[in-house]
Amino acid sequence: MTWQRPDNRQPNQLRPIRFEKDFTRFAAASVLTHCGDTKVLCTASVSEGVPRFLLDSGQGWLTAEYRMLPGATPQRQRRELMKLSGRTQEIQRLIGRSLRAALDLTKLGDRTITIDADVLQADAGTRTTSITGGYVALALAIQRLMDAGDLATSPLRYPVAATSVGIIDDEIFLDLKYEEDVTAAVDFNVVMTGEMQLIEMQGTAEENSFSRTQLNQILDVAEKGIEEIITLQQAAISGE
Repeated sequence: MTWQRPDNRQPNQLRPIRFEKDFTRFAAASVLTHCGDTKVLCTASVSEGVPRFLLDSGQGWLTAEYRMLPGATPQRQRRELMKLSGRTQEIQRLIGRSLRAALDLTKLGDRTITIDADVLQADAGTRTTSITGGYVALALAIQRLMDAGDLATSPLRYPVAATSVGIIDDEIFLDLKYEEDVTAAVDFNVVMTGEMQLIEMQGTAEENSFSRTQLNQILDVAEKGIEEIITLQQAAISGE
């Protein structure tokens, strides 16, 4: 049986992606990121100083926080208050690691950038959408620091984006939506730079196993998707 995508996309086709810049007023930069029906509000806030472990190190820092709003899914989820779930902690660490890779922290100065990713609506791919939109918010915040004269040179090294890839009925599919995510026998999240260098891969077989050949195919499909995403990111950042 051949899997029919619920939205009739081709196997290697992304969902529609777009970025609404300056969605909120007070953050250094904010972007409402749409990836199909997944919507994540990504904001970048800049504060003076660094965590204690970086005092007198001569470098700045980037950290991230991730939350899913209670009404983001068909059944309301309890709001996470004092104790974060393991899933939330794992995702926000992934976002932070991915976006720190985009920066030369020694050029950031004695300041911390916090990326907040708040999921307004979830249709799978919330962590990859958070990274993709978080990079746009980060780049806009850096641009504004430079415009204000707070940074002499940009600490950005390269763009960063992420996407998902899965195997359903022995066929490889790019950018899974919910119905595909819960059906996939193999599910991967891939984070890459604009130079197509890997930052992180998260992959697992839900059923049976997968081959080295399939892994290479997964990465080829992910690379194609990330190249397209980075083109869209750059257009949004430059205002095109």
